[in-house]
Amino acid sequence: MNVYEPRNIRNVVLVGHSGAGKTTLLEAMLFTTGAITRMGRIEDGNTVSDHDPEEARRGISVSLSLAPVLVGGVKVNVLDAPGYADFIGDVRGALRAADACLFVVSAVDGVEVQHEVVWELAVEAGLPRAFFVNKLDRERASFDRTMEELVRAFGTQVGPAQLPIGEEASFSGIVDLLSERAYRYDGGPKGVEGPIPEDLLGREGPHHEKLMEAAAEGDDELLEKYLESGSLTEEEIERGFREGFAQARVAPVLLGAAARPIGVDRLLEFIAHEFPSPVDRAPLVASGKDGAEVELAPDPAGTLGALVFKTVSDPFVGRVNLFRVASGTIRPDATVFNATKHVDERIGQLFTLRGKEHETVSEVPAGDIGAVAKLGQTTTGDTLTAKGSPLTLPPIEYPEPLYAVALEPKTKGDEDKLSTAVARVQEDDPTFRVTRSSETHETVMYGMGEAHLNVMVERMRSKFGVDLVTHPAKVPYKETLRAPARAQGRHVKQSGGHGQYGICVIEVEPRERGAGFEFVDKIFGGAIPSQFIPSVEKGIVKQLAEGVVTPYEMVDVRVTLVDGKYHTVDSSDMAFQIAGGLAIREAAAQAGVNLLEPVMRVEIVVPESYTGDVIGDLNSRRGRVLGMDGAGAGKQRIRAMVPQAEMVRYAIDLRSMTGGRGVFAMSFDHYEEVPTHVAEKVIAEAKKEKDEAR
Repeated sequence: MNVYEPRNIRNVVLVGHSGAGKTTLLEAMLFTTGAITRMGRIEDGNTVSDHDPEEARRGISVSLSLAPVLVGGVKVNVLDAPGYADFIGDVRGALRAADACLFVVSAVDGVEVQHEVVWELAVEAGLPRAFFVNKLDRERASFDRTMEELVRAFGTQVGPAQLPIGEEASFSGIVDLLSERAYRYDGGPKGVEGPIPEDLLGREGPHHEKLMEAAAEGDDELLEKYLESGSLTEEEIERGFREGFAQARVAPVLLGAAARPIGVDRLLEFIAHEFPSPVDRAPLVASGKDGAEVELAPDPAGTLGALVFKTVSDPFVGRVNLFRVASGTIRPDATVFNATKHVDERIGQLFTLRGKEHETVSEVPAGDIGAVAKLGQTTTGDTLTAKGSPLTLPPIEYPEPLYAVALEPKTKGDEDKLSTAVARVQEDDPTFRVTRSSETHETVMYGMGEAHLNVMVERMRSKFGVDLVTHPAKVPYKETLRAPARAQGRHVKQSGGHGQYGICVIEVEPRERGAGFEFVDKIFGGAIPSQFIPSVEKGIVKQLAEGVVTPYEMVDVRVTLVDGKYHTVDSSDMAFQIAGGLAIREAAAQAGVNLLEPVMRVEIVVPESYTGDVIGDLNSRRGRVLGMDGAGAGKQRIRAMVPQAEMVRYAIDLRSMTGGRGVFAMSFDHYEEVPTHVAEKVIAEAKKEKDEAR
């Protein structure tokens, strides 16, 4: 593929709700520009961007995909981002690589929750935003209804740049409000230009006037002329409109039917002529030496700065990094410096991706997106720069994965391959995390939701040959004593030969929450020789770690060793360890045991209309609401303390309760006593599980 100057590059991310038609639109773009000879179908699993086996099986995008299309002398890097909420991490990565967002909206379903979620992210990123109203040829499609929803959801900056000719089965073309020309389609991807139909002239006029006003507001000189004369030339309208769009003050609405494809050629022309190039965007700001801010203009001859925004692990090719060059040029066989990991990396062959296909490029200049394979340590979020002048671009901010599931390898062979598979899959997706819990002794994976983790498990199986079994992650309960007690641990076996003899007497008492374990030696008169006292403590500690009544660790206990007996021949380290364990078990039986549960500090941000439902739900989860405050944009932040056991599926439940509009964060705060009725159930389940394991 040829190398393009920054002014002739457009980086566009397709975003929106799952099912709106983003993947079909990209397929239509490739077909319209001649990059492919026939359009694939999602139902057939043969589209360019949905090449992952899981995407073909599920019929949805689960991973970010790249495909460049050429429009005249302009290269358009199209990023197809997943529309399902579980895969929001790829959307965030794509927003850092793009210069504009194209929201794909179904004319049948209208504005959906993922449009609203990504709109907020795009506003935070300062990205220009446009809409493509898709599926206008479908039954129950309505452009006017969709426009009303768009304005209601996103404000008056949203305005049509095109109008439809017909709707549903009669949809046959579009009216371009910028050029005031009509384009009709008769089976081919290219529209036939002609005059605006007479029945649309009256409707087109007011919209054209609004377009002129929006264009004038984008430029002071144009605004002055418009106020004086009341009109602008087509060239002036286009110039002002382009500036207003680049500054995210105007959100134009285009339209079509990607599956046929109608309007896709006009969309591509609009992207090539009206969407901002890297040159039209504000320079990126990087951190230089000593944290000084450095502006990176999109100059191919400038200081190198590139951000890796996506990593794909291929079992055959290895790790593939997708990157956006902010400044400078990356060339094959060059050595670059990973400023995030502080290591040199040798660049091999450079290429661009069209779905899963690789197309070699001679270099990747500022403003462009490229890919490179087999870098040693580079992963998503890293900055590639020149060693002599290291710069660090701001990292990509990903949401914290909060939905947890425990996993186990099916066989010994799977266990051997698990760590490699987990490491490679985590490189692909920063919103996926796997840890080993020292408290429950489980391997726990965290993700954005059920679908996300199911895809990760299937990916490890298909790509790396690891079969896994999953089950709900255990809550790390703990035990503690109710009252002081005194008990004896006796381990005596003397039946000929070298025997075992160890007797210890201990006093136990509960400590303050979080105080931990304390061992006090009050042996006097040599009742237990000094060399065996650590053995008693070791046995007690071992039993506490394994739990006394339940399989959960006992904490916040003071144990005082007050007496004991020994045998000059038969006493041993092991005998006193066993005696210590028996003593603490007997003491716990006398004192009684309370079950403790982890309590999480939770912050939930939801639209105000959902506040009552969320608070009621928290109360039903044994939560304590600590307070509320405004979070801007009509949202409330709710702060609460909630037991971890009640938050296991909260990532899914909150999404369902708020239509996907609520987000939350949580962190461990403290342990507190479990209510009796809950504790009885937990203990019964733990005993049942222990019996089944025998």
